[in-house]
Amino acid sequence: MTKWVYSFGGGKAEGEAGMKNLLCGKGSGLAEMSQLGLPVPPGFTITTEVCTYFYAHGETYPAVLKPAVEQAVAGIGKIVGAGFGDPANPLLVSVRSGARVSMPGMMDTVLNLGLNAATTEGLAQRTGDARFAYDNYRRFIQMYSDVVLGVDHSGFESILDDARDAKGVELDTDLDAEDLKAIAEQYKARVQEELGRPFPEDVNEQLWGAIGAVFGSWNSHRAITYRRLNSFPEEWGHRRHRAGDGVRQSR
Repeated sequence: MTKWVYSFGGGKAEGEAGMKNLLCGKGSGLAEMSQLGLPVPPGFTITTEVCTYFYAHGETYPAVLKPAVEQAVAGIGKIVGAGFGDPANPLLVSVRSGARVSMPGMMDTVLNLGLNAATTEGLAQRTGDARFAYDNYRRFIQMYSDVVLGVDHSGFESILDDARDAKGVELDTDLDAEDLKAIAEQYKARVQEELGRPFPEDVNEQLWGAIGAVFGSWNSHRAITYRRLNSFPEEWGHRRHRAGDGVRQSR
């Protein structure tokens, strides 16, 4: 049976450095570093063969991919001691793209996936920093809405500008946790207004939406142009997922 998902982390990995064509340079490198015991955030790589399958079968996935991904996500949670969608101890992940050769900035990324109203409150309680939690939540809503849902980011920037003006401040860092929580709710209302449906709160829906969007970005105009200019084959796509290395404070 074809193996579609390769996990890494916790001092071991299912891949290694020589599997660059299947796992890409980053995926194979992360696997190799994990086996060497380096402090790599745990994660998993969906192989380049899945991308090939996806476009050869009407943008659908192999039947066994979903349970393989679920098992891999559970494996990340076991290593880091957190649960995907667990309000008390949420696991956040990044969904990143790549290929057999470097294509910098050509494909999409989603960070902090796994945040919703409940897990954001859990993150605030766990870190003791509500501002940090809600700043990441509003950033996640904006990024996910832009990359996955196709909602133009300019509307979110307007909401943020209005919030600063209303408080009489110039910098995002002058907004407190309650301000950012209110902004997050306004962001979600913007999505509802634009799309006629709510922003997804279910973390598994978020995950598969991001996976689909990142696969779709393989055929974005910028990625196609980049491959054409560099004579890269169309079938060299892959997708990489890691534990929450996207979580960050405001700058």
